[in-house]
Amino acid sequence: MAITRISRSFKDISLSFDPHPITKDLPVLTNQSAIIRAIRNLVETIPSERFFNPLLGSDIRRSLFEFVDFGTASIIEDQIKNVISNYEPRVNDVQISAEPKPYTNEFEVTVVFNIIGQEFPTQQFSFILEATR
Repeated sequence: MAITRISRSFKDISLSFDPHPITKDLPVLTNQSAIIRAIRNLVETIPSERFFNPLLGSDIRRSLFEFVDFGTASIIEDQIKNVISNYEPRVNDVQISAEPKPYTNEFEVTVVFNIIGQEFPTQQFSFILEATR
């Protein structure tokens, strides 16, 4: 029988590193915000970019220079789903949809997931992937 880890709360610091105007502390991301930021970081990390974990990340950047069509969108969906299932144990029931926008040369990605061990409703967020030179 597998043991399911039940988490109480998640915390992470904001990568903007803008201090709070009064307390001068770094802002803290909690629960949903921390997980959403972690997923975005995983998607945007290129393999071999992290020194002590060279396998962490996805090859999505390479796919962004291909044709902006439904075939490439399907590849991007698979890559995002794989990186989340391999490196983000706090979520399950992940659904990814990538909508190609050929006129602006970008993909609109929507991620839907449930947080394990907490009674939050299903979470959803969207972001744009575009090729940068």
